Amino acid sequence: MIRLEHVGFRYNRSGPLVLDDINLVIDNGEHIGIIGPNGSGKTTLVQLMNALLLPSEGRIIVDGLKTTDAGTAAEIRRRVGIVFQNPESQIVGMTVEEDTAFGPGNLALPAQEIRRRVDDCLGAVGLSGFQERSTHKLSGGEKRLLSIAGILAMQPRHIIFDEPTAFLDPAGRERVLAVIDEINRQGVAIIHISHHMEDILGADRIIVLKDGRIVRDGAPRQIFCDPFLLAGLQLDIPAAAALMQKLRAAGEPVRTDILTLDEAVAEIRSTVCGRRSEAQPRVP
Repeated sequence: MIRLEHVGFRYNRSGPLVLDDINLVIDNGEHIGIIGPNGSGKTTLVQLMNALLLPSEGRIIVDGLKTTDAGTAAEIRRRVGIVFQNPESQIVGMTVEEDTAFGPGNLALPAQEIRRRVDDCLGAVGLSGFQERSTHKLSGGEKRLLSIAGILAMQPRHIIFDEPTAFLDPAGRERVLAVIDEINRQGVAIIHISHHMEDILGADRIIVLKDGRIVRDGAPRQIFCDPFLLAGLQLDIPAAAALMQKLRAAGEPVRTDILTLDEAVAEIRSTVCGRRSEAQPRVP
């Protein structure tokens, strides 16, 4: 569990609060989406969760360990991994195998255990057989998957993804999202920052940040089906939700708490079938 209690953060001791009075609990195995306009404090928030930054006010507790206590940082960073927006910033090995083994190697694990973790984690992200491949010859999507494998090799309980699909083509984006979903199904908590609302429709909860404060915390349907909230933050509305809102504005009696295109198709069909049924002449 990750718990933040009245957390505030300043980059300079005399500077303004970048985060102000953040209270948040992330349970084991949860899938949390974090959204908000640029400059709202999203990246700062997640870096506090794994002790890359320390709070100026309040406290953060990760699996019973306070991030500000001496000697806890290394263990907290093992428990809470971060996949950064730019995978280049995390790749340190010349080959895929060397890079994936870097973290477990620093834990002084036996060679056999490191080999097992490398093979298992590369398999989990779809990079089996890439062990000897040069990291410099990987595609953007493959580099992103490699950075995920390197974090998985540390066997964290929680993984933070900071815009993991940024700059990827649709196929690469779909592949990365499938890996994230599977990691969550294995019981690892996911904290996922995204500007693409569709990427986090399956999250358990959505945290909305504005000006360094949490302004909403709710289920995806509560957040993404509120056009005034997202418009006020200059965030995109998921395509299916936007479609249903336009149909309702045009006078169609459709539901507007729709998140996916499959749901939208089913709702439109139901509405059309209902209209046809009403139009059928009654047999005396």
